[in-house]
Amino acid sequence: MSQDNVLFQDLFDIKDINPNGKRFDRVSRLVARSENYEMDLTLDYNSELYPLEITDKVSLVLASSLSLEAVQEVVPSTGAGAGTAPEKRESWRERAPGERDLSDEYEYVMFGKVYRYDDAASGSGATALSVYASFGGLLMCLEGDYRHLQNITVGENLYLLMRK
Repeated sequence: MSQDNVLFQDLFDIKDINPNGKRFDRVSRLVARSENYEMDLTLDYNSELYPLEITDKVSLVLASSLSLEAVQEVVPSTGAGAGTAPEKRESWRERAPGERDLSDEYEYVMFGKVYRYDDAASGSGATALSVYASFGGLLMCLEGDYRHLQNITVGENLYLLMRK
């Protein structure tokens, strides 16, 4: 697996499910705490497809691509974009039989977009950051030290992958 595609990865302990009550039949909201980076996660997920319980541990990955190889970057050589920052290019196509990607290693996968950042200065001088993403209306908020979230940018498409 290429680490270039992985934007964030950690193991989370589920602390609560539906803390404000269940609002939708097939959707639940989990609240979890990461083991390694002390991050807080609030995530809406399809509880009918992927049932979870309090005290479950889940591995969560945020990735820019499902490719197991590094995504090739293209730099325009001429024209309006010449000399600008590289642009990631990845085309979607049906996988050939036997071809593998990152989703084969996980049980639950969602595709979405980062829509907001919130900066909050804590008393210790370290800067906390909240990253918000929407996966077709299922929302995620990941909060913690900015150093662990610096690879994620607003407007970026990303994949969320989970396994127990």
